[in-house]
Amino acid sequence: MGESVAQRKVVSTLKIVFFGSDPIALPLLAWLGGAGKSVGEVVAVFTQPDRPVGRGQKVTPNAIKVWAQSHDLPVYQPEKLTTDTQQTLAALQADVALVMAYGHILKQDFIDTPRLGTLNLHTSLLPQYRGASPIQTAIAAGESVTGVTLMRIVRELDAGPVVAVERVAIDAIDTAMTIETKLAAACVPLLAQHLPELAAERIVFHEQAHSQATYCRRLTKGDGVLDFCVPATVLAARVNGLFPWPACTITLQGQPVKLGQADVMAGSAAPGVVIGSDPAGLLIGTGRDLLRLRKLQRPGGRMLSAIDFMRGWPIEPGTVVPSQPMPNLVSTTPFRR
Repeated sequence: MGESVAQRKVVSTLKIVFFGSDPIALPLLAWLGGAGKSVGEVVAVFTQPDRPVGRGQKVTPNAIKVWAQSHDLPVYQPEKLTTDTQQTLAALQADVALVMAYGHILKQDFIDTPRLGTLNLHTSLLPQYRGASPIQTAIAAGESVTGVTLMRIVRELDAGPVVAVERVAIDAIDTAMTIETKLAAACVPLLAQHLPELAAERIVFHEQAHSQATYCRRLTKGDGVLDFCVPATVLAARVNGLFPWPACTITLQGQPVKLGQADVMAGSAAPGVVIGSDPAGLLIGTGRDLLRLRKLQRPGGRMLSAIDFMRGWPIEPGTVVPSQPMPNLVSTTPFRR
């Protein structure tokens, strides 16, 4: 007896067009190019145009383009998504488009072009932290857990129905850099479980609890300031969430010092006053407890542990670190662009 249509769909391989521009997507692409090939095959990549990079401003391809070229895949780099771009996508006859950190907002005709639609990997536990900086903002807001959400894209910001999430714990000294690495890895089991369901057309979507949505925005250098009158837990979360970019900066002895990692110590001191150090960091008074700065970087230098930093730049107890008001990073309504 021959296979049923449903059985044939189960064993078929999805033709995937990938939209992405950030190295966070490399683990999922590596899986699709290896163990995941039996489930889905990437047939083309859309990514941002080559940009100037570094002090020399040399025009350089991003990591996603480099991966695609190493796998002999066609790469498309439109500056804008035009009708011609949509026709290029249609000609690929993909089953599904998979999007992660692409950098363009897809129009409805793009979303609808693949046979099974367009899915997105969003780096928060939706409906929390819809928007442009979910990794940094979740950490800066003091969350103890975040994750990756597999969802269908709709025109409203990160509001599409959800397939599933993969959770990731945020430890006390995790930064946006370390959590990004964890989230990148978390994409693989999420796809491994649910792409076969998509191929068999048995995937199930669930509407988000839209009334519980929160929003984040694109970060700026102006967000990297600290108000030492607030509790140390708030300040440590801000430092860790905003590293490596835009990074929190304080003024020490008239010089801007970039902060790379912080945590909290029990104790009390006047807000902004350095009381000394311990083997792990520089201790500063706050509105509650002590902020311990574990990694610091002087102008033109490298990011160093606090002990190494203070060998070359001793910070005397009693030094006062100025405070600045901290811009809000989270809203219950979308931020204006």
